Amino acid sequence: MENQFLIDSEYLSPKALEKKHALETDPSSRKNHMEYMPGMEQIESDVRANVMNQMNTYEYEKYTAKDVKAALEHETCSVEDFKALLSPAAEPYLEQMAQRAKLETSRHFGNTVYMFTPLYIANYCENYCVYCGFNCYNHIHRMKLSMEQIEHEMKVIADSGMEEILMLTGESRAKSDVAYIGEACKLARKYFRMVGLEIYPVNTDEYRYLHECGADYVTVFQETYDTDKYETLHLMGHKRVWPYRFESQERALMGGMRGVAFSALLGLSDFRKDALASALHVYYLQRKYPHAEMSLSCPRLRPIINNDKINPLDVHEKQLCQIICAYRIFLPFVGITVSSRESAEFRNGIVKIAATKVSAGVSTGIGDHESKYNGKETDEKAGDEQFEIEDGRSFDKMYQDLAGEGMQPVLNDYVYV
Repeated sequence: MENQFLIDSEYLSPKALEKKHALETDPSSRKNHMEYMPGMEQIESDVRANVMNQMNTYEYEKYTAKDVKAALEHETCSVEDFKALLSPAAEPYLEQMAQRAKLETSRHFGNTVYMFTPLYIANYCENYCVYCGFNCYNHIHRMKLSMEQIEHEMKVIADSGMEEILMLTGESRAKSDVAYIGEACKLARKYFRMVGLEIYPVNTDEYRYLHECGADYVTVFQETYDTDKYETLHLMGHKRVWPYRFESQERALMGGMRGVAFSALLGLSDFRKDALASALHVYYLQRKYPHAEMSLSCPRLRPIINNDKINPLDVHEKQLCQIICAYRIFLPFVGITVSSRESAEFRNGIVKIAATKVSAGVSTGIGDHESKYNGKETDEKAGDEQFEIEDGRSFDKMYQDLAGEGMQPVLNDYVYV
């Protein structure tokens, strides 16, 4: 398979270089990003149409200070109110939004903050996403952990006191198939009370299998809901198929997963429209699957080697705060995760207002928890990281900092009977 060659090769062949250049410069060389590939399950759902209709008709410049004030006065935040809170007109009202968001957070979550850590078990990828450090054309050190290595990493993490883990892979069925991920889930269940997955999208029956193996919830980043921008960023691989990715959370719920998480990578496209679509994705699915636990992540695009190719639209901290507060006011019941892409200072502040979940002891590399947690160097080189992190605090440090801020760190609140 040529794509597998691209993953493992240090130098690209002339043919591979020619293909890469064609993908970047000639749209006709790319597969239609709105057409399903063979083997991709298609489901009947009106959620996508509802979300896209709202996003495509969203004209945020039309909202005024009057609209924002009215939204903050309403006891229940409507879709129209939410649009006003995401608009530029709401920027001068950030303090009032924060006060309202803090009130909603307190009503539904008290002063609790949930903690978890990610574990990357493989970084092989078959997609060409121009902004991602794992993409198949990047020459990085690739690695796939064996079950023995996975268990060792899990034991190191569990010994720190962590009770929730999020397992991640690059998007390669060839290197990280569903059976491999399922075995990793079985191991995780031995060490952790909560097991999440952030992997390539799969079909309903495969989500059902992974749930039976021990997975509780699934996270899928749509990256951007702007289909035109999406097409220019995802040039090859299964991830190129935008609708299949969009429907991932619904397939996961159909497969029995207890919870699902959503996100856009803010900065890839118009962040206000992507934030609107992310929240409405939750909003419409919640009405269809009222039993499910829903959460939102709020990552901003981190510096990468191809910034010049994607023309990122910077999202500043005040704008990120506006988005998170608007999320909380519109969806008071959802979990909101703020990742280690953000600074310790920002995360310490936002958990007192609207965020309810943070990662700690984070590594986006492969097989390096022994060195990062215990300071022990190993002979084997770790797999390269996906992106840079800003907040590198350990689990203990994060726990102490949160408690010092008057918050109640929570490691797990789910009991299996």
